Amino acid sequence: MIRDKYAREIETILARYPDRQSAILPLLYLVQKEHGYCTEEGIREVADLLDLDPTTVKSIVGFYTLLYERPVGKYVVQICNDLPCALRGADDLVEHACRRLGIRPGETTSDGLFTLETVKCIAACHRAPVAQINLEYHENLTPEAFDALIERLRTEGMPSADGRIPGVVGLEPELSEEEGRGATGQ
Repeated sequence: MIRDKYAREIETILARYPDRQSAILPLLYLVQKEHGYCTEEGIREVADLLDLDPTTVKSIVGFYTLLYERPVGKYVVQICNDLPCALRGADDLVEHACRRLGIRPGETTSDGLFTLETVKCIAACHRAPVAQINLEYHENLTPEAFDALIERLRTEGMPSADGRIPGVVGLEPELSEEEGRGATGQ
């Protein structure tokens, strides 16, 4: 139960939102962090914390591509295949990924390492074909670059994260002043 393990984080999240329902996504990320996907028990717990019907919470899980309703691999490989990306070779990359991993989109490798998904628009059309793996972008992918990436993940894994929840204000890493300015320098 996330209520026991993440009491401090839950308190911080709930304090940030005057309308408790607005805390639904950060709380679901906690459930997913704990279980690897949004379990039925976790969905009910979030509903209870926010005084919502579990069906409402489940509908949010079903809407967002970064929330999973079923167990997924350690690495979720999302390849964008909308029209702009398809015009730059995304469909070929999806087919290559299927052959390389031995699975189809929506499936997980037998070793539990990789889940392959096709998604619509991850905002990197200009650098397609692109894959997002556990929130990390890999752009201008060729079949050879994809193979090298998969091999690196198999042998070395991804750089370790600090355990914070992405997108949850107050729980993600602080940006340096330079990083916070972005491309505009403001």
